[in-house]
Amino acid sequence: MVAEIRADYPTELAAMKSVASKLGIGSTETLRKWVCQAEMDGGQRPGTTAEESAELKRLKKENAELRRANEILKAAASFFAAEIDRPHLRS
Repeated sequence: MVAEIRADYPTELAAMKSVASKLGIGSTETLRKWVCQAEMDGGQRPGTTAEESAELKRLKKENAELRRANEILKAAASFFAAEIDRPHLRS
């Protein structure tokens, strides 16, 4: 909506204030962030797209899970290595 009426107002902020009041959005800042994100997603503005942000979040979560699994495997390897080195008594 902001892009459609931007030409009718002297500034982009004025257009955002108008749209925010029509939609009942209390903060123009919220609308400004949405407009910026839409422009990034559309390739009109440099920055991280919503899709890239979601992928980055997914990869960070996967990385954390893999780090935890790696720590568990290291602990298990240390435990079993100690068991091999320990002398066993035969009965």
